[in-house]
Formats: sequence, structure tokens, C-alpha cells
Amino acid sequence: MDAEGQREHLKAYGITYWSLSQNQKVKWLLNYRGGSFLLPDSESLRRECKIRGISFEIISDSKTEQILAEIESPSQNMEAVILEKAPKVAVYTPDGSAPWDDAVTMVLEYAEIPYTKIYDKEVLADELILYDWLHLHHEDFTGQYGKFYGTYRATPWYIEEKQNAEALATELGFEKVSEEKLAVASKISDYVIGGGFMFAMCSATDSFDIALAAAGVDICEPMFDGDASDADYQSLINFERTFAFTDFTLERSPVQYEFSSIDTTPVRAINADTDYFSLKNFSAKWDPVPTMLCQNHTALVKGFMGQTTAYNPSEIKANVLILGENKTNGEARYIHGIKGKGFFTFYGGHDPEDYQHRVGDPKTELELHPTSPGYRLILNNILFPAAKKKQQKT
Repeated sequence: MDAEGQREHLKAYGITYWSLSQNQKVKWLLNYRGGSFLLPDSESLRRECKIRGISFEIISDSKTEQILAEIESPSQNMEAVILEKAPKVAVYTPDGSAPWDDAVTMVLEYAEIPYTKIYDKEVLADELILYDWLHLHHEDFTGQYGKFYGTYRATPWYIEEKQNAEALATELGFEKVSEEKLAVASKISDYVIGGGFMFAMCSATDSFDIALAAAGVDICEPMFDGDASDADYQSLINFERTFAFTDFTLERSPVQYEFSSIDTTPVRAINADTDYFSLKNFSAKWDPVPTMLCQNHTALVKGFMGQTTAYNPSEIKANVLILGENKTNGEARYIHGIKGKGFFTFYGGHDPEDYQHRVGDPKTELELHPTSPGYRLILNNILFPAAKKKQQKT
């Protein structure tokens, strides 16, 4: 999985998932040649690799022992983590959404990792317990329809999405979309606290925390829910309910394409050519979880924007790990934390290979980006629940 040895990094995760689904155990060699996978050799595996265009090497038992001994050495920042089973993957996304609307569904399709689409009905019916891993599509859990009102309120797609959301909320027994979305966010929160793995990108990250923090508080202006917001709602926000963010200030204007001060998009002073973020280097033996999530063939990842591009470090809770950051711009891009018995990862931006994705832009063709470091971070999270649980030392 290093830069020189692998020509299909993304599909390599898919073949690893396929091996796990065949009841084969896999070793993830953290920090060894870009985070390589050690799989049991078989004719069917070789055939699948060739069909999918994945680079692989066949090694002897003695060579395997030599590699594992090198990894085990205290002088090496490496670790061999056992992956035991293929996690059941759910993607929270509305009916009718195309796979290319969202980076995660796009890379799951490309890597050939199976997933199930679920949405509000399934979440509220407690179907999350059927899955090991949940991705949140670029959703707005605050009931403000993505804060697209200022620019797109007269467009047919915005009007239709608003009507559909209102109809669904009514069908599910709620008076407002904001109340229905809060109920969904609360169920997802319970899922993580109970031991689930949650991954979110773009606006699903901050809007999720904002919805939890604003439970019982009306933060929606009349054009969103038909009545006025609470007069001094900022003072009523409860940061204890959130996963990752604290002490943020909500954006009150309905025409501003922004939820809060969490997102650094409005104050970014960087151009596309120089926009990169760096992955932190953790101890593989002492902190295998963040090490797994940062496996890559480069420590420098090309930046990309979204409605929520990056996070203000001063508004990230002290117990949340920053995995990737742009130090020049003073922003966190990739963060991870523990909530109850479960884990969550938030990844800023919309599409790792589409720098400034806009409504209506053509889809990304991952065939053109088979070694994408930005997409590898997503796939690290998908395999993370497969790891044999081992007590974290720090």
C-alpha cells in the first residue's frame, strides 16, 4: 500500500473487505509500506486481485515471519492489527440520491464494498442496531434545509426537497422538520453511545452537533419552520450534548450559507494550489486506533472544500483527537473521538478529488483517482470496526 507498490489503493480496501467476507482473517500492517494488508494466499484471491487491477506480492512463510518480527520490534513505529469480520455498512441518505452525490457512497461503489441505504424511517424504527458502521450523508440535521435559502430558494430542486422533508416529518408524526431531524440525530447519538461506529463528512458533521446542542430550542427562522426562532437562542445552547464541538456561535441569518463559527470556510485565506493538510503521526503500538485512521501512502493530503470545509480548533472539545490539520490556515480537517462505548470520525469537505464542489457539478470519476490519499481516509474508517478489539494504552 505504499506509493510505488500499489496502483489501485482504493480497490485494495475492497479486496480486503472481500477476504473478510470469506471468513478469512487479515492483518493490517500499520505503518508498514503505507499500511499494507497481509492476506491468506489462495487462487481465488489472486484471481480477484487481477480482475480488479490490484497490485499484490506473494511472500513465503519465512518472509512473513521476518516482516512480522520487524513490525514487532520496539524500535519500529509499526503494529500488526488483526481484522476479524466484514462490518455491515449503512449509509444514511435520502431516497433517490445518486451514489455520486456523496464521496462515501462513491468510494464504496468503486471499491466494491456492499452497503445498505437507510434514512429517517429506518433510524426511527431502531434499525441502526443491524449495522456496525454508519455514514451520514451531507445532511442538515438542524431543519434549515442546508442553509441554501439565500441562493436557491426559488429553484425547483430546493422547493421539492423542502416539500419532501415536510411531508416525511408529517408522516412520521412531527410538526416540524427540525423536530423530526432532532429525533433522528438523537437515535444516531444513542447508536454511537451504545457501541456503534459513525463517520460523517461536510455539513453532516457540524449540523449533527448543532442539532443535539439545540434540543428543545427553536433556532429556525420563519421561512424554515413557519414561526419565529427563540429570541435569545444562543444562550440556551447546551454544549454537553455534542460529540465534538463546544462554545460555538450559531449563524442567525437565514441568507448566510453557514451554520456556525465551527466551520472555517468563510475565513479561509488559502488557494487551491497550496491547500494541503497533514496527517498526524501516532504511536502504532500505543495508539493503534488513530494510527489505523491515518494510514496512507503520504502524510500530506490535498485539501478540498465543502459547505463545512474544516473546523475551528478552539471549538473542538479537549477529548477529541485532531488527526489531520492545516497548520498554516489554523484549522482541523479530520477529527476522531469516543462517545460512550462507540466511536465517531468527522471529515471536513465534500469530495477529496473535487476541490470546490458546487451544486450541479459533474460527478467525480474515481477511475481517474485510484490512488487518492483523501479517499483512503474514508476507507480506513470503514475497515476500522473490523479490527480485533484491544485495550487502548493511552
